[in-house]
Amino acid sequence: MKLHTINTGFFKLDGGAMHGVVPKSLWNTQNPADENNLCSWAMRCLLVEDGNRLVLIDNGIGDKQDAKFFGHYYLHGDASLEKSLHAAGFSFDDVTDVFLTHLHFDHCGGSIRYNGDRSKLTTTFPNATYWSNEGHWKWATQPNAREKASFLKENILPIEESGQLKFFKEGDELLPGFTAWFTNGHTGDMMIPHIRCNGKTIAFMADLLPSVAHVPLPWIMAYDTQPLLTLREKEQFLPKAAAEEYILFFEHDAVNECCTVAATEKGIRVKDTFPLAALFD
Repeated sequence: MKLHTINTGFFKLDGGAMHGVVPKSLWNTQNPADENNLCSWAMRCLLVEDGNRLVLIDNGIGDKQDAKFFGHYYLHGDASLEKSLHAAGFSFDDVTDVFLTHLHFDHCGGSIRYNGDRSKLTTTFPNATYWSNEGHWKWATQPNAREKASFLKENILPIEESGQLKFFKEGDELLPGFTAWFTNGHTGDMMIPHIRCNGKTIAFMADLLPSVAHVPLPWIMAYDTQPLLTLREKEQFLPKAAAEEYILFFEHDAVNECCTVAATEKGIRVKDTFPLAALFD
């Protein structure tokens, strides 16, 4: 098995929303804001190569929306989903599985694209099975008013219409050593992939821990639908991650791809940060 970082670019979100109740005087040292109080965030995905299977975990924001939509998020950087896949030696056609941690637009927008004349929406990965789960699919297709703007039907419904959608269940293995933990603090039934590779467990953190700054327990996004549940999920996850020396892979940290954590007198804290490629040196 081999893992590849797939960078799809950066976007900006409000710093206060991303850090919840933490004062700006603290979070601004970790994720500096611009003059509009916006911080830069990555949309970093993970490609799992295992035999004849090529699994892409999440796929960024895509390029379907109009200029008004993208004007809210200030996309920047030179990376794209297609360029990053090509740099790893692959194309859209090579992907066999698309594993969607959840269906917020910045995680699944690359799932669907327009055909050549922009007359029809089609799946970006024509040969792939798209994996969600039954609970989250219902949550996303019958959204609550608070999250409705994050669940864009053009990102979601064409997956089902294509016949490529399948549902993953907690406890299943997508590949040998590829499982997922279901969480509910950020959104309903978000999946946190756990992958055994090179004797280590790599945990793809999605929006449970968007960045290294979010490792301390109180650092919880205001976007989370149930922040106290996120707190309990972090309390459950982080001691295990420290004890078993998990590699945490960050989807949104603009600087750090991975870290390990350790128990300290102040609680679980970041131990080391490093690029994913360091695991394969």
